[in-house]
Amino acid sequence: MSPTDLASQAIEEPAQKLAAQTDTMVWIPGGTFRMGSDKHYPEEAPAHRVSVDGFWIQPTPVTNRQFRAFVEATGHETFAEIAPDPKDYPGAKPQMLKAGSLVFRPPGRPVDLRDWSNWWNFEFGTNWRRPYGRNSTNRGLDDHPVVHVAYRDALAYANWIGADLATEAEWEFAARGGLDEAEFAWGDTGLNPDGREMANIWQGQFPNENLTLDGYERTSPVGSFPANGYGLYDMIGNVWEWTSDFFAPRHTDEPAKACCIPKNPRGAAEAASFDPRQPQIRIPRRVIKGGSFLCAPNYCRRYRPAARHAEPVDTSTCHLGFRCVVRPAEAEKT
Repeated sequence: MSPTDLASQAIEEPAQKLAAQTDTMVWIPGGTFRMGSDKHYPEEAPAHRVSVDGFWIQPTPVTNRQFRAFVEATGHETFAEIAPDPKDYPGAKPQMLKAGSLVFRPPGRPVDLRDWSNWWNFEFGTNWRRPYGRNSTNRGLDDHPVVHVAYRDALAYANWIGADLATEAEWEFAARGGLDEAEFAWGDTGLNPDGREMANIWQGQFPNENLTLDGYERTSPVGSFPANGYGLYDMIGNVWEWTSDFFAPRHTDEPAKACCIPKNPRGAAEAASFDPRQPQIRIPRRVIKGGSFLCAPNYCRRYRPAARHAEPVDTSTCHLGFRCVVRPAEAEKT
């Protein structure tokens, strides 16, 4: 069965949803691994050993087809489809308090990489149905990852199928595919082993030169690139993925004793996740993982299992999606 076939299943009646999901999910046996990295961005450090229990995980990100079934069954409106509440954004200009989402727009020239506003635009009318602006459509993108989903949208879908979002530790363990401490999800053989494109990322000088050597300018159909050792697709590249953990700027230090290896660790406290650069806005941030089609060697080298980034829970973009997990205890409740 192809990855897109797996992704299209499990949209049956509510009583059947969870059984259908676990039937089409991949069982991850759990274990102990070294989480994080001391070699790259500071938020990935320190590398430390943790263990996770076994769980099921979807083999691909949730697709537009799957998300559409959810919306049609529940009437769910995504965060990007609802005008912001002025009380949540003190000082915001009234003309900006309209429904919309963030869209990548290549500047067409070299720009200052320290200023993300050179390529990101908040555009009214943009949402999962219109992923590249109010006049765009997701027609023909049924097998592409759904995008422009805020944290609450991802969690609502997960709850609808009786599932959850992965913790950061679960997600990273699954992304490694059994290759503990390897640089990439496919090992230590480099970004393009034997000249083969292993994930949908950016080739060329970001953000103005996209060589599309992997064949895709934006998102790709799920399963277009090789699976990792656990049979999971698109854990690296294509779209970032939400996790359930609150973000902290560093991992906690590794315990000194092997007996104290954390089991099923969770992230920071909610209060610690607020962006210190915007103290007047108390919007929690969650960890997102995996990188996206916008990650490039010259910018955002986060196409690795250890990589992580902070995302405010109210934010949606054209390169952020999710996948779901089911833990044995959750399955036993049904």
